[in-house]
This record gives sequence, C-alpha cells and structure tokens, in this order.
Amino acid sequence: MNIRLATPEDAAAVHAIYAPVVRETVISFEYEPPLVETIAERIRRTLVGYPWLVFENENRVLGYAYGGAHSERAAYQWSVDSTVYIDSSARRMGVGKALYTSLFALFVLQGFYNVFAGVTLPNEGSVGLHEAFGFEPVGVYRDVGYKMGAWHAVGWWSRRLHEPESEPARPLSLAEAQVLPGWDSALKQGLKS
Repeated sequence: MNIRLATPEDAAAVHAIYAPVVRETVISFEYEPPLVETIAERIRRTLVGYPWLVFENENRVLGYAYGGAHSERAAYQWSVDSTVYIDSSARRMGVGKALYTSLFALFVLQGFYNVFAGVTLPNEGSVGLHEAFGFEPVGVYRDVGYKMGAWHAVGWWSRRLHEPESEPARPLSLAEAQVLPGWDSALKQGLKS
C-alpha cells in the first residue's frame, strides 16, 4: 500500500473512480464526467498550492483526496476545502481514513488553520468519515443543487487544524512544504493509522 502525490498520469485512474459518482449519484454536482484530459489539468492546477493524494494497493489507485482554496479572497488563505473519493470496491476498508490522515497532516505542515468539507445530503458514509475526523457541522445550503430530477442540500463541516494566532504566517505552497523535514512523515502518516 502507498499514499503519494498524484500526477497528471493518474487522471485515468481518478476518472475511473469519479465518473460513476457523477453519472449515478448526486454526490457530485457535475452532470457529465469530465474528460481524462480535464482531470489531468485539475490535478496540475491543484498541485500548485495544495496536495492531491492517491492511495494505491498493488499499483491500483483505490481512492484520492485533495485540498483547494476555501475562497479566493486573501483573508481566507488560512482555510482550505477537502475532498475525498473512494473506488466503490474499496469503501469501508480504511482508504478514506488513510487519505484524510495524510492530507490533514500535510495541511498542518503547510500552515492551514481550518479545513472545510461540503457533503450532498443525505450521505451517511461521508458524514461519518468527516465527523470521525473531528469535523463539526456548521450549516446546510438547502436546495442548492438540482440534479437527477430533484433539488439537493449540501451540508458543510469544519475542523480546526491550528488554534488562531494574532499574526499568522502565510501558508506554504506545496513546493515549499515538500522541502520541510516533516514532509515524508506527514505524507505517509495515513499508512500508520
């Protein structure tokens, strides 16, 4: 088993996990699965500032998790959004837990203070995973998305990574964080959980 940074070459494996979620569920609000090339570009763009991780077992990607800006405004730079998707054959096997453990360790290393997650409701599995990681509900956007002939709500959860400081340092980019001594340990932390 391995947790590592994704590369654009992982786009086909990510697509294989994500496309059924788009086509068959309301978990994602995309109507059509993005092309493999589009996913490769999303991975490239994300890795400029945030981790995008994949969980592999026997060279097969079983899940992925990544971070992104909570908002583009400067005052939000200490907050990050998280996303995790697991292959249907690997759910409830600890893959999500392993990915989030490593992802959040990297967020801490980068200097983020808060992590947020949106979950299309109902979704007991995702809510359970987030609350197991100490996320607390902060609100619900009711009837915010229309897909598959119905309106859907999205619940938002929040987790504190650091206590607020009066003069916080700017969060590190992914490249800056990768040269820190704790990088390898943080990246592999999910394999120890």
